Amino acid sequence: MILTVTLNTALDLTYRVPSLRPHSSHRITEVIERPGGKGLNVARVLAALGHPVTVTGFAGGGTGRALRTALAELDEAGPLTDALVPVAGATRRTIAVVDAATGDTTQLNEPGPLVSPAEWNTFLEHYDALVPTASAVALCGSLPPGVPVGAYARLVRAARAASVPVLLDTSGEPLRRGVAARPDLVKPNADELAELTGSHEPAQAIRETRRRGAHAVVASLGPEGLLAVTPEGRWRAAPPARVSGNPTGAGDSAVAGLLSGLVSDEPWPVRLARAVALSAATVRAPVAGEFDARAYAEYLEQAEVTPDGPAG
Repeated sequence: MILTVTLNTALDLTYRVPSLRPHSSHRITEVIERPGGKGLNVARVLAALGHPVTVTGFAGGGTGRALRTALAELDEAGPLTDALVPVAGATRRTIAVVDAATGDTTQLNEPGPLVSPAEWNTFLEHYDALVPTASAVALCGSLPPGVPVGAYARLVRAARAASVPVLLDTSGEPLRRGVAARPDLVKPNADELAELTGSHEPAQAIRETRRRGAHAVVASLGPEGLLAVTPEGRWRAAPPARVSGNPTGAGDSAVAGLLSGLVSDEPWPVRLARAVALSAATVRAPVAGEFDARAYAEYLEQAEVTPDGPAG
């Protein structure tokens, strides 16, 4: 079982409009509602690949009930288990407005519920009981108000104490503190790396991130694909061509690909090909947490993974 942690879960709403124009009224041509938050997107992709997944984090209020109902419906189509912890506050919503004319997406993210110290302690007890049953743990996304900024560092240490590999995908101060707890893998994008290290040169920023504690780093470089630096080697992975569509959730699908390869004990080039193919196939899908299966099969065959130097 793979455990994904989404402390700031969301109910994702995707609105499609013919053309998005500032200061104007719009008629929405399509509305799609899905469980969201980075870890839930990762879990949905993993379940679609056939991996048993348990999701945990927080859910509350009417939005949280709608999210859990949607998760129960997803469980009928794949091996996904809801282990979310209830809170008094309401789960946030995220709104993606897709411009059908250009394919561009505008994202609006609410902050999330205020989590009390008692609710955080309840979650920690719950998490500590789940971790030993997992084959891998993914810690994903932002922190809701009230959760300590060092939360991910605490969760990384618990996974390491249980000898369970842990992946961290967050940003800002939670990433800085989480990296110091020595996760097995971090997956930042170029902007997150630059914010963490002060370097805008990805290779140098990755070296600094590993010096700070990360065992391996896979950086998302947008359309250029992925750059991985690990103790086993360095690689670049790129999709066969630039892909147009909705990029929301593409990085989460890359995380799912990396986790899928990890628990299957695949070599790094296979993991990276899967990650970059899933990421590109997600751009072709209408909403985050889904991927175009036909495009994925095509991109997986054509993904380019090349060595980029000796082991880190």
